[in-house]
Amino acid sequence: MSRPARRLIVSASLVLVAQVALGSPTARGAEPIFETPTAAAELGRPIVFSTDFEADAEPMRVELLTRVAGPGAFVEEAEVVGDGGRYSASVTRDGHVPPNTTFRYRFRVTMSATETFLSQESSVTVVDPRFEFRTLEGEHVRLHWYEGDEAFARRALEIGDRAVADVSELLGVQEEEPIDFFIYAGEAEFREALGPGTRENVGGQANSAIRTLFGLIEPTQVDSEWVPVLVRHELTHLVFNTAVENPYHFPPRWLNEGIAVYLSEGYGEGDRGAVEDARASDALIPLDGLEGQFPTTRERFFLAYAESVAAVDFFIRTYGQDTLVELVRSYARGLTDDEAFTDATGADMAAFNEAWFADLRASGVPEPYGPQPAPAGPVPPGWTGASGESASGSPGPPAASPRSAEPGASDDGGQAAPSRGASRSPVGEQAPQPESGAETEGGGLGLMIGLGALVVLGVGLLLLRRRPSS
Repeated sequence: MSRPARRLIVSASLVLVAQVALGSPTARGAEPIFETPTAAAELGRPIVFSTDFEADAEPMRVELLTRVAGPGAFVEEAEVVGDGGRYSASVTRDGHVPPNTTFRYRFRVTMSATETFLSQESSVTVVDPRFEFRTLEGEHVRLHWYEGDEAFARRALEIGDRAVADVSELLGVQEEEPIDFFIYAGEAEFREALGPGTRENVGGQANSAIRTLFGLIEPTQVDSEWVPVLVRHELTHLVFNTAVENPYHFPPRWLNEGIAVYLSEGYGEGDRGAVEDARASDALIPLDGLEGQFPTTRERFFLAYAESVAAVDFFIRTYGQDTLVELVRSYARGLTDDEAFTDATGADMAAFNEAWFADLRASGVPEPYGPQPAPAGPVPPGWTGASGESASGSPGPPAASPRSAEPGASDDGGQAAPSRGASRSPVGEQAPQPESGAETEGGGLGLMIGLGALVVLGVGLLLLRRRPSS
């Protein structure tokens, strides 16, 4: 082979390598043409998401991407029908979703291993079609009601606005968007809105994921003493969530509930009596037992609330309100419980628990209270274990108890009484998804081209190094 020919091969190889390295364009099909996605979302009915689009070829896969809060998206594969270049995709989602839940959604169409396209984003909010809600908007709260006059609504709105303002000032946060407050006048309608898992004597529920408070208040009850307590308690949870929001770690449940009780009704005689009775009978629950869901039995459940507000009261008496605010705000940095308590008090949460128990004159941290292995049962004669002793089966601990909604008291013949409501923690997010446009993934094709180019380059260099034989 002549020298010019060898140089031509080398030059061509270098050009090919450069094209691969710089990402030379490859043949692509035409981008699908999407129509605006649509959805129908009503309480008690399946939510149906759908879109139509045109494409040159049948898509490999079509998916629905939905979000409720934050950047993460939930992905579901869609059902696709159609041919001849026009397709319809849909997803039907069953299960209870509370009113005022807003979904942002779009469809993702995969045409090939390297071609993925996104539709435009739409949104839909779950509505309760049973009532014609009227709306009043205050400084911090947007109130929705369907029974009672405007005076009733303005009274409830005033309670909510004042509660949000007070707690926001205390915790040093500002609510930039209004909090929605839905008032239901009937118990059955209220429980249907909250869903089948709601306990029978819950009077209110704050859902931080959708920044919404649901309350059971009849128009004649708006001036009752328990209404401001209920509203203030639940709205405190929503402002607390704003103060501590972070993607890593949520504060312990007892701190959240303790502050809500402290700010809505104080450390009252009933809670003091419950804590003292538990101390006298060595039945106190350590704070590490109140980090997650509270006990489900009525007595232990209300003791958990009483201990929570008692611990907050002790914290304020010992370290001051400003230090409590410092503790709460530190969680926004993603600190662990021990890190947050050490920063605020100089010692971890276990040390705080010991100091609080000492203040109560408790005998010490009690033994764990919870499921225990069942006693050994009878075994057939002659059965022995590995050591030669009679073997007996001992079942493992029972499954964890279901999550509890926070019941309140009801002693008036079924009439909903003020209750310590059920508050939902922030929803975990999925991995973020691309926002818009086409997604191109590098696949095996690019790798094969690159390897081929390197082989050609190697051959060219080898030819260039050879000398003519003598």
